[in-house]
Amino acid sequence: MKDVLLRVPKPVVDVALIVAAALDIWVDLWSDHPLSVASGVAACAALVLRRWFPLAVVLLTLPGALLEAALVAPCVALYTLAARSRDRRLLAVCVVLAAIAGAAPSPLAEGPVKIGDSLIHLAYALAAVVLPVLLGQLVQTRTDLSQRLEEIEEVKEHERVLHAQAILAQERAQLAREMHDVVSHQVSLIAVQAGALQVAVGDPDIREAVRTIRSLSVGTLDELRTMVTLLRGSGDDTTQLTPQPTLADLRTLVAGSGLEARLTGDLTVAVGTPTQRALYRTVQEALTNVRKHAPGAAATVELWHDGSHIGVTVTNTPPARPSLPLPGAHQGLIGLHERAELLHGSLETGPTADGGYRLRMSLPAHTG
Repeated sequence: MKDVLLRVPKPVVDVALIVAAALDIWVDLWSDHPLSVASGVAACAALVLRRWFPLAVVLLTLPGALLEAALVAPCVALYTLAARSRDRRLLAVCVVLAAIAGAAPSPLAEGPVKIGDSLIHLAYALAAVVLPVLLGQLVQTRTDLSQRLEEIEEVKEHERVLHAQAILAQERAQLAREMHDVVSHQVSLIAVQAGALQVAVGDPDIREAVRTIRSLSVGTLDELRTMVTLLRGSGDDTTQLTPQPTLADLRTLVAGSGLEARLTGDLTVAVGTPTQRALYRTVQEALTNVRKHAPGAAATVELWHDGSHIGVTVTNTPPARPSLPLPGAHQGLIGLHERAELLHGSLETGPTADGGYRLRMSLPAHTG
């Protein structure tokens, strides 16, 4: 049922509300005075603009509530304002004004006014206009919670990936150390011993065999060093079969971040693939953290290059609204620190003077 209602076109909803507001006034028409009728027409017509100018529409419906006892139009306007505004004081003022307009006797009415009746009408009017405001705030809260739940799911999935990548990077780093410290050392000894044996023996056939062993050992040592470099630099990708992100992909990443984000810097600078991948992952993690910890904040992504080092600085403004405490294993920044160390770079994070946050990664320009 809810999905069906959500698929109803907004113009159809607006027409239905305007018709309901007009019927409300027509059934209980208090006065046929031109000013009174005009106030009712204005209250109904103003509902067309309620999504763009909710406060102005609330004010336009008040004369209709005062002169024609309109109820539907002010309630719809108050609901729309409450669903969009976070200013509780403004909502309270609008509720009081709407209640007074609904309970106060019409200036065009004839006859004496009873104070007691007016107070009773005020109580009923206040109860009537408070309900749509509470409903609007409930809808706003529900929408916020739905967005936060989606953010939580995205963050949890991202952190699961980062955690797996961190474990893989740890295993690769350990494997690289083992290959460097143990296997490379043993192969080096084989090459040295083969060289010494080649000099010591006099048999040409044995000398040729030893020379071959020494040659193969040196070649194997070079291959091992290359593999160690690749293991240390290729880091934490879950697979090497998919295309790896580069600096050229930063524009798409920033544009699709769902934030008010701006990218500056030269994306065509020539650096190795591990470095490009590290900078991309840094921006990705930083923008995720902005969405997670600074709702409504704007971000600036600056790619810089000073000759010997290349890096990226991501700075965000203070959050526009409070953030919910989201679960996390803090693997994102840990993974970035490990990535920076593997590439002989550095990572700096911390708050800015205006209440925002800044993340800066610096890597040697020749890395990778």
